[in-house]
Amino acid sequence: MTDTLTASEHITLIVTSWPDVTSGYGSRGEWAFKVNGHEIGHLHGDSVAHFFFPKPLWRELKAQGRITHHPVFPDAQGPAARRIRTAEDVEDVIAMMRMNYERLVGK
Repeated sequence: MTDTLTASEHITLIVTSWPDVTSGYGSRGEWAFKVNGHEIGHLHGDSVAHFFFPKPLWRELKAQGRITHHPVFPDAQGPAARRIRTAEDVEDVIAMMRMNYERLVGK
């Protein structure tokens, strides 16, 4: 994150630089990132990112303190949330989107 870009602008700049990633507003007003028609994550403004991870990866990321339960699915493993408060949060959101990206493109 820089002094001239907001968190969502910085994340968008990086994530949309990856091959075949598109971004745009979803039906609930979220700013979503997709590759080959599959969502890799989405943002709600500059304050939170939401993801969906396979259950084993979700458990690992939760144990590491990198994600919390998704507010709409508080008892589910898979849907996840990450608050964005610092530059480190921004970089971790990008890293987790990259995890989903690589899983979906088969890298």
